[in-house]
Amino acid sequence: MEIKPIKTDADYRAALKEVESLMAAAAGSPEGERLDVLVTLIEAYEKTHYPMDLPDPVEAIKFRMQQMGLYPKDLTPIFGRLNRVYEVLNGKRSLTLQMIRRLNVELDIPAESLIKAPRLPAAKRRSVSRRPTAARHA
Repeated sequence: MEIKPIKTDADYRAALKEVESLMAAAAGSPEGERLDVLVTLIEAYEKTHYPMDLPDPVEAIKFRMQQMGLYPKDLTPIFGRLNRVYEVLNGKRSLTLQMIRRLNVELDIPAESLIKAPRLPAAKRRSVSRRPTAARHA
């Protein structure tokens, strides 16, 4: 079983092609073991060359709501009141540590996605960066 590291895009494409041909391999067989090693190498290459950014916390919540068929009112046990749910979903209120914990446990949203700083709308980013230094520290 000669397997070499994936160093270039050509190596990556060749490994993907080989994995595709090995997908039906039985676990524990030489082909299955080769598949396992190749997948591990591909994952390492992708992690380095194609990193995935975590989603915005609000987008992660909305995505999970869509997956689970939930409505804002279904999140009141997590957030407290319905108006608080809407404030979070509209980006007007930040998540508290308790909300993050409950979203992680009850909706299985990765905590890493929930603790990421939310993306500000472009207009808000410009207004924050143009504020005089004294006003930011006041």
